[in-house]
Formats: sequence, C-alpha cells, structure tokens
Amino acid sequence: MQDKFASIINEIGEDLERPGLKDTPKRAAEAFKFLTRGYQQSVDTVVNGALFPSDSNEMVIVQDIELYSLCEHHLLPFIGKCHVGYIPQGQVIGLSKIARIVDIFARRLQIQEQLTSQIANTIAEVTGAEGVGVIIEARHMCMMMRGVQKQNSAMKTSAMLGSFQTQQSTREEFLALLSTRL
Repeated sequence: MQDKFASIINEIGEDLERPGLKDTPKRAAEAFKFLTRGYQQSVDTVVNGALFPSDSNEMVIVQDIELYSLCEHHLLPFIGKCHVGYIPQGQVIGLSKIARIVDIFARRLQIQEQLTSQIANTIAEVTGAEGVGVIIEARHMCMMMRGVQKQNSAMKTSAMLGSFQTQQSTREEFLALLSTRL
C-alpha cells in the first residue's frame, strides 16, 4: 500500500524527496489501515459475550456515538453521530459494545444508508431485541470539499426494526427521547 501512495503522490506532480513528504507514503498507508480496520474486526470478538440477563423490557438508548467513516465512492470522510435504541428481551448488551459495533461498520468503506442498516441488523441479531432503532446524522466531505461544495448540508438516515417499525408509539418514544438532552 505504501508504494501505491507513493505512486499517487508522484502522479499529482509532487516530489517525494521533499522533506515534508519523505515518510508520507508510509504514514498514509498506516492511516488508511487504521481508518479501515473494521474489515479485520468481527462482531463476536468485539461483543465478547457481554450480554447480561435483565428483566428490563423498556427502551435502552445510547445517543451521540461519534462515528468516522470513508465514503466508498470518493474515499473521503463522513463524520457524524449515531443513536441506537433497542427494547431488550431477557438480556442487555454491555454499553461500550454498542459503540464498538458502530465502529466495526463505520471503519469500512461505506455509504451511510448501508451503515445504518448494518448497525441495526447487528444489534437486533446480537441482542435478540424486540425492536431496534438506529439514526445516523453525518456531514460528508465528498459534498463539502468537492462536487457541489455545500458546507452546511447534513444527511440523516434511519433503520427501524421490529417494534420500532411496526408500532408507531415505540417509534415516537425513540424520537422523543432522542430530543431530550441531559
């Protein structure tokens, strides 16, 4: 990968012998591996059995989980927040595991719509929840830095599964709780 970055830098007309660029191909390769580390992670390893018996059958929400991803169309970042809600059925998942699941899928080449669905489906599968809701709001550098160059645009996507999809009251509770701040 380092050689490929060196080739790209050469192609734009830069001098790889310039002091500021001498180690850039190596640093860029390491950065790209880090930014796409989700490909080397598995849900089972990250969750690591952190499911706990619980009598709770009320909505659980983890809000404002930061996410950083790369647009699969331009390899430019999109940055935002993910909100996850679920209704447990006999077990809850460790709080940090929800954020880690978000990271597994965000640290891959993505489109936001797919990312939202992947997170929702995984939370549902891992927890066996009655319902799951996921909302992502993000700003896309491919829209801001190139192309249409719209600086104040944001994209919101949602995925509603189970009771979040079939019961309007559950969906409304999720959305109302998201608007409540500490």
